[in-house]
Amino acid sequence: QVQLVESGGGLVQAGGSLRLSCAASGRTFRSYVMGWFRQAAGKEREFVAAISWSGGSRSYAEAVKGRFTISRDNIKNMVYLQMNSLKPEDTAVYYCAADATWRSRYDPAAVGEIEYWGQGTQVTVSS
Repeated sequence: QVQLVESGGGLVQAGGSLRLSCAASGRTFRSYVMGWFRQAAGKEREFVAAISWSGGSRSYAEAVKGRFTISRDNIKNMVYLQMNSLKPEDTAVYYCAADATWRSRYDPAAVGEIEYWGQGTQVTVSS
C-alpha cells in the first residue's frame, strides 16, 4: 500500500514556474508507475505526466509537453513535477498517483483504475 502527499502548489503569474513534490510512504514505492493528474473546476480529472518504475520512460500530455518535467527519486520515495511557462489554463488541483501498470493512454476508464491518489494541491496561474 502507498500513501501519497503532495506539496508545492500555489499562486503564480503566467509565464512563471512551480515545482510540485509528492512524498510516498511504503517500501514498495519503486514497484509503481508514478503519475501526475489535474482537475480543473467543472472538468474531469486528466492525465498530465507519468514516469516508469526506474524513471527510464516518461509520458506527457500534449498540453504540457516541453513545459513540464516529471522525475522521481526512488531512494527518497519522491516524485516531482517541474512546471515552467505556466499558463492560466494550467490552473487546477494537481494529484499525485501510484499505478501498478504502465499505460499507453489515460482515458477516463484508465484513470478510474488507478488505485492510489494523494489529496491534491491547488495550482492557480493568473493572467
